[in-house]
Amino acid sequence: ESRISVLEDIDDVVRFLLAFRAPIMASTPHLYLSGLGFTPRESVLWRKAGGRFERIIRVEKGRMKRWPARPIIWAGHTSYVESVAYSRDGRYVVSGSYDNTIRIWDTESGAPVGEPLKGHTGSVHSVAYSPDGRYVVSGSSDRTIRIWDTENGAPVGEPLKGHTSWVFSVAYSPDGRYVVSGSRDNAIQIWDTESGAPVGEPLKGHTDSVWSVAYSPDGRYVVSGSRDNTIQIWDTESGAPVGEPLKGHTGLVQSVSYSPDGRYVVSGSEDKTIQIWDTESGAPVGEPLKGHTDSVNSVAYSPDGRYVVSGSWDNTIHIWDTDSGALAGDPLKGHTSLVKSVAYSPDGRYVISGSWDNTIRLWDTESGAPAGEPLKGHTSLVNSVAYSPDVGEPLKGHTDLVSSVAYSPDGRYVVSGSDDKTVRIWDTESGAPVGEPLKGHTSSVKSVAYSPDGRYVVSGSYDHTIRIWDTESGAPVGEPLKGHTSSVNSVAYSPDGRYVVSGSYDNTIRIWDTKSGAPVGEPLRGHTSVVTSGAYSPDGRYVVSGSYDRTIRIWDTESGAPAGEPLKGHTGLVHNVAYSPDGRYVVSGSYDHTIRIWDTESGAPVGEPLKGHASSVYSVAYSPDGRYVVSGSYDRTIRIWDTESGAPVGEPLKGHTNSVSSVAYAPDGLHVVSGSVAKSVRIWDTQILQDSHIVDLHPDDNGWVKHPNGGLLFWVPEDCRHGLTCPAILTIPTEGPRRTVRVDLGDFSFGLSWEQIFKG
Repeated sequence: ESRISVLEDIDDVVRFLLAFRAPIMASTPHLYLSGLGFTPRESVLWRKAGGRFERIIRVEKGRMKRWPARPIIWAGHTSYVESVAYSRDGRYVVSGSYDNTIRIWDTESGAPVGEPLKGHTGSVHSVAYSPDGRYVVSGSSDRTIRIWDTENGAPVGEPLKGHTSWVFSVAYSPDGRYVVSGSRDNAIQIWDTESGAPVGEPLKGHTDSVWSVAYSPDGRYVVSGSRDNTIQIWDTESGAPVGEPLKGHTGLVQSVSYSPDGRYVVSGSEDKTIQIWDTESGAPVGEPLKGHTDSVNSVAYSPDGRYVVSGSWDNTIHIWDTDSGALAGDPLKGHTSLVKSVAYSPDGRYVISGSWDNTIRLWDTESGAPAGEPLKGHTSLVNSVAYSPDVGEPLKGHTDLVSSVAYSPDGRYVVSGSDDKTVRIWDTESGAPVGEPLKGHTSSVKSVAYSPDGRYVVSGSYDHTIRIWDTESGAPVGEPLKGHTSSVNSVAYSPDGRYVVSGSYDNTIRIWDTKSGAPVGEPLRGHTSVVTSGAYSPDGRYVVSGSYDRTIRIWDTESGAPAGEPLKGHTGLVHNVAYSPDGRYVVSGSYDHTIRIWDTESGAPVGEPLKGHASSVYSVAYSPDGRYVVSGSYDRTIRIWDTESGAPVGEPLKGHTNSVSSVAYAPDGLHVVSGSVAKSVRIWDTQILQDSHIVDLHPDDNGWVKHPNGGLLFWVPEDCRHGLTCPAILTIPTEGPRRTVRVDLGDFSFGLSWEQIFKG
């Protein structure tokens, strides 16, 4: 036991030194000033030494409980990292470098597994795992391809020879029987992995170097990208090209990859763009994806095909939504040189990148934050990287986008609905989940709302049903409410709690009796397209609805008849509507990027549209006193507006890494809750927008918070930097990489007085 304790102490000290080597090397006192304060509270070091130093920085919120499982930067290559790839089981990553070596890394610890694989006499430009994980294949500027045994690190047989110039790209067939290679000699070659012999003649057609090759998921085809600016699909049986070359890029095609279903190919080019192609027709799908400011070196699909990741000469990594073509979050920044290779983990939770800064980095795809320290070890640039599948336990929280959020009437809880088919209740103080997720829906939950007494929650789903839940037990109350013939987009309680109103993709609105679960009267018909949103007036006499038909309608709940003409003015579909607390006004948010306030008596717009969002407005809500409106947008921001003047109050609230799908005011009006496509829920203090006494604690690019005179105050670990500067007072999940972080500097001794930390 004593020996184990000593080993645990040593391990903890090593982790501490690795985590805080940057500030310690810059200024030794920051071993205490920065390192100790941010040390996980359950670490051996903090438990044994933390209490002795009372005048260090205190992390009040968002402090790590324990050391992260994975380092985020893996170092070891002594030159550029050219290629990275995951093993099939997610446990290992292989990398190839300009230092002529291949390295295998443990994804949990970030440690190299064994010695570097040596044998190539030139730079290693591409690496890939065999489907069973037993072998690694590599391609090199020495014109050869090598296969390696991952158990012992030994080469399997002789090098595969045949190319007359550099080998830029290699890939395994899905069954592991073949390897395909692309070369500077303009040719593609398929090889038998058992014999090492070439299979048939080289595939020729490109008029310049072949930079990238990949197999289709069924192994029937190979796609190649070339310096001749084209992409070609090849039949692996006949070796013949399938159709004409795919043309559109204006620069060399550096990377190609198949979608998981084989229907699409994505390409990255020196022309700074990414293009998705239909493999049947050979036609481009949509416009090129633009955002990088330099050549795109590497592209890869996520395992579910919903996203594409790209790495560029501009030192950044971008993640793209394949449906919309939009960026899914901010660029991932951290590499200090060009990003040469990117790959998704088999579960899609992480991205790994290899760079010419000689390191490999691991990124959390949900938050965009680095997931540990860089992997170091190569002595030259890293050309290629790839992932393996078993990557640890998920954080507690939704596992898909959050569609809707709402406060309980007393403000103590928030309910959220998600595309993961669940409803969750959260404690607004701690951010902890209250009980287990509410399960029953068989598809995405698009809307949630509390009953006026807080005893129940109602939810609407893509499964065409509405469910009522008991908030105490988490059990469903009665059977699902059925009647809509398509997705239920919106649900809301009447002020007395006796009824629920729902809006659906079937273009109708329905009112339901909460006791019996029966529909009240006939569906309300009038919208000519999808009903996106519905809400009761404060007196319960009316319901307002918003629709894809760009109109807003007010309905009499007694008769079911429309109360007046549709409210028209938006030039895009209406996403969300809400009543003011006094019922005199309705606010609407639209795809046209604007918010409008309407007079419910006359149906006329009140003033000009509220403009400021750079994209669609998904959600709007009034403050309890009616003085303000909050809005959430596809532009990832939240804005608060003065309803009298129509002016924005302060700056936009920023922190979500993807579009904001839902917003709601707390009953006290002091807080706002938001839900995001990034699977997170955030709570914001609305007073921060009017507070001129906020201390600027923005770290610089190296993590330092500095005194106005330029002196070093303290250093912030990479996974805390976003949370320290984000104005959200709570982020759910509370332990994620983008969690809220708050520090107490009340007793902090810094600068020349730093020695006082020893005095208590």
